[in-house]
Amino acid sequence: MGEVKTARQSLFRQVLSLLRDPRAWLIAVLLLLITLPHYVETLGYPAFVSTLMGELGLSRPAFERIMYLAPIVWAGFLFSFKGAVVSSIVALALMLPRVILGSEDRIDAVFESGAVFIVGNVLAATFDSLRHSRERRIEIENAQRELQASEQRYRSLFEDAHDGIWVQDMEGNIVAANAAASKLTGYTVPESLGMNVRQFLSPEALDIARGVRLKLLNGETIGEYYDQTVKRKDGSEALVRLSSSLIRNNGRPAGFQHIGRDITEEKRLQENQRHYLEQATRAQELERKRISRELHDDTIQALVVLSRQLDALASSRTDIPPEVRKRLEELWQQTNSIMQGVRRLSQDLRPAALDRLGLLPALEWLAGDVSSFSGIPTDLAVTGTERRLPEEVELVLFRIVQEALRNVWRHSGATGARVTVEFARDKVRITVSDNGRGFEPPKSVGDLAKEGKLGLAGMEERARLVGATLTAESQPGKGTAVAIELTA
Repeated sequence: MGEVKTARQSLFRQVLSLLRDPRAWLIAVLLLLITLPHYVETLGYPAFVSTLMGELGLSRPAFERIMYLAPIVWAGFLFSFKGAVVSSIVALALMLPRVILGSEDRIDAVFESGAVFIVGNVLAATFDSLRHSRERRIEIENAQRELQASEQRYRSLFEDAHDGIWVQDMEGNIVAANAAASKLTGYTVPESLGMNVRQFLSPEALDIARGVRLKLLNGETIGEYYDQTVKRKDGSEALVRLSSSLIRNNGRPAGFQHIGRDITEEKRLQENQRHYLEQATRAQELERKRISRELHDDTIQALVVLSRQLDALASSRTDIPPEVRKRLEELWQQTNSIMQGVRRLSQDLRPAALDRLGLLPALEWLAGDVSSFSGIPTDLAVTGTERRLPEEVELVLFRIVQEALRNVWRHSGATGARVTVEFARDKVRITVSDNGRGFEPPKSVGDLAKEGKLGLAGMEERARLVGATLTAESQPGKGTAVAIELTA
């Protein structure tokens, strides 16, 4: 019932739309103009029309019935085949009373009316089909022109791109390449066409390429890009950052497209920068170690001597006035306090436990020192099988934890902190967490310095020196957790 109701509503809307269309009224007027002389024979025709009927051998009723073809075909043009059918039905309804009541030869009249109905619809259907064919042909031509324009645009982008682009078939033969690709390999575009990609790859690089190919064929993702080493024509090697995609033809793999950028110089600059940072960090640690040793061997020892002398002076002399004795005791206490501060500074610069015992004892000392100095209870938890790491790595990890705890007592407003060291089979993870006020971390670690998080930025730089990754998780009011993960 619901479908019938919907169909009726649709039909009603179509009828209303037709009644509002002036073209439909023009067809109705034309039908009326043909019908009037068909029933009122006193209405004559111009002489040339009567002559035409005589030459064609048509009676007036037959000629008038043929005239009904005009509105039928016109309706087909204006409203497609449905319009022709409706007009032919109306025309047939207008002809039938004359056929039944006023025709001398009723059989011929019925035949003529039927022929008008059929021929009108056939002509309308034919013209409608021709119109659709013409529209389809125009659409195809427009699509072909758009395709040619799109291909031309793609060709221009392909040839003028700054990144190297080349296409290979399933066997690895290069079938297309742009000028930027020739700069990567040293081969001109004509030279590279037909070459196999194996000619550009070392055995190690070929293994990487096979892995990428297998993933693409299996529908797996390989990330945004990967690095590949390419052999140039002159024998040198270029480090290329690649993005690869599978090309399909009718749903079947047909080849691969690669977009590459030469990052050889960029990588060299990064290596130089990393080397510089390593040297600067090593020099900084050596200077810290030297200052720490001098403070311990010279300054602290001198303060120890001074403290003992003040103590001896205050306790051995009996003729010292009480106010002077009191002043000496104050100086002795101040000297001890300074000595403790210098000793803490010496330990902070280079903990002796780190050199003698390793990372974990140094972190245990650091947690205790932060607890006593800042008043923030700081725990150390260790999971997994403990093991020593290279001296340089332990030093970097210690400095990162030291900076993280310094941030806790300086900026977080926390009432508790924890250092967790996790030893797994192939990695080490250290997490420094607190229950402080937290903050809104930047979207990228690279934005730390820009947003004023210089301590975190320095920790991230130190982590990169030993190949570790640093992450910072925090929310306002929910504390902060800084984690360093190292494959070891």
